[in-house]
Amino acid sequence: MQRKKHSAEFKAKIALEAAKGLKTINEIAGEAEVHPTQVTLWKKQLLDEMPSLFASGRGQQEKKEEDLTGALYQQIGQLKVELDWMKKKSGLSRS
Repeated sequence: MQRKKHSAEFKAKIALEAAKGLKTINEIAGEAEVHPTQVTLWKKQLLDEMPSLFASGRGQQEKKEEDLTGALYQQIGQLKVELDWMKKKSGLSRS
């Protein structure tokens, strides 16, 4: 027996119907011809992923870039201090 492959739109429609709570999971599963456990899993996935739909992706990306830039500047500063120290110890820096 070959498994049915459902489209993302179909899964979303079923999950949203289950999340509304107007019908039981068994009623929805019977109408959609899928197992009730599958409906429950799609509903859980919908509810778990919903907050990320409203998260500001741009704000998160800017924060990551700022963190990376700060870390890189810190590393540059550390390397500059180490280079200056090595120059001083080796006698290369004669001003």
